[in-house]
Amino acid sequence: MQTKTLAVAAVAAFALTLPPAVLAQDNHIDTVRADAPALAPYGRYATGVETLGLVHPRQLDLVHAKPGEPLPVYDRPLTVEVWYPAKAAAPQPGDGQYRVMTRDGKTEATLVGKARRDAVPDASGGPYPLIIISHGYPGNRYLLADLGENLASKGYVVVSIDHTDSTYGDQAAFASTLLNRPLDQLFVLDQMARLGKSDPNGKLTGLIDADHTGLIGYSMGGYGVVNTIGGGFSAASVAATGPISVPGGALTVRQAGNGAYAATIDKRVKAAMAFAPWGWNYGFWDAAGLAGIRTPVFFVAGSVDDVAGYKPGVRNLFESSVNAQRYLLTFENANHNAGAPIPAPLETWMPSGPQQAVTAGHYADPVWDSVRMNNIAEHFATAFLGKYLKNDTAMDAYLALTENAADGKWSARPDGSFNADHTYWHGFARRSAVGLRLEQRPPAAAIAHD
Repeated sequence: MQTKTLAVAAVAAFALTLPPAVLAQDNHIDTVRADAPALAPYGRYATGVETLGLVHPRQLDLVHAKPGEPLPVYDRPLTVEVWYPAKAAAPQPGDGQYRVMTRDGKTEATLVGKARRDAVPDASGGPYPLIIISHGYPGNRYLLADLGENLASKGYVVVSIDHTDSTYGDQAAFASTLLNRPLDQLFVLDQMARLGKSDPNGKLTGLIDADHTGLIGYSMGGYGVVNTIGGGFSAASVAATGPISVPGGALTVRQAGNGAYAATIDKRVKAAMAFAPWGWNYGFWDAAGLAGIRTPVFFVAGSVDDVAGYKPGVRNLFESSVNAQRYLLTFENANHNAGAPIPAPLETWMPSGPQQAVTAGHYADPVWDSVRMNNIAEHFATAFLGKYLKNDTAMDAYLALTENAADGKWSARPDGSFNADHTYWHGFARRSAVGLRLEQRPPAAAIAHD
């Protein structure tokens, strides 16, 4: 403990000596390490980005709900960040910079990526599949910004949501997050489909193929993804009382067995990725409800996750989604932040608040390097989404792997070509898949048919 405290103090002291310009240059979300797997690097498109304000009318206002009174309603605002393939242009001051709020809700940081603000779209390869990103609690639309930029450069339109009542700046009643995650995701899908047909600003018109949509969620965002694709909430969670509950039985609209809920499962969603999805250990899911998932889903987890849990936890979600083609990527000895959050901004290593807390742990993992995990996540997102949203059969080789990377055999000839007994993970350099495991299971119907 003393060694860890000294290390944090040393980083914080160093950060305090740096001017803002240097801090910004250190907060890169676009780093691809030399040992990154093959599909991690950015794609062939330049990337544009814009910010949009959406409003979801007449939603339940759980923040202002009062016992014994009807649930109030309000027009729910949602700010989203949209990344898209763009035409290459000469660099301009401020390109690739995002001014963001960090975990303490007070400290701002400047992230550095590759996207150009309000760049001219490149429609040459469009319309492009749509990706919707949903952050954790609390979080913001930049928490997975590396994936947003990276996937846009590979021919996707990516929209990342600021979930009202759940961001660093407006964190409020947890009940709002429990109800609104799937509702926000579906509303944003509808709005992006609308803009893809007719954008008043002209930028997104003809650019979006919402009929091939992928969802990506982390933690509570993953919770929302699981429900959006058919994992209905359990009766126990709907009837729960206390701090992890939704008043007025409002969660019934997303409950397993509710025909109205089943009708909301959107066939435009062709694939989903859930990083550390929350809820199993709090009774929100059961095997009967998860059997409703039929969308291909790629779970990502740390084997020692102490927030969402691993076993029991995310592994149970993977095992119980029996009617879906599903994958589980495990980072051995990683905790809740496996793969998803951007690297901790340098400002978050500075003590803040009355308790002089360091908030970098909200982003970082005690064992794994964040950039390394991001690169691995970018690689597998490219493979999985390419397979299920673009029908790219070349991606199969990156997913059909020896289950435990440590069991893979490296067998290469002097010229670099591989022998027939080579089983090391495709796309990974020698010795670089250490600590990883990728499991996959076919849907039960496929097993019965076989």
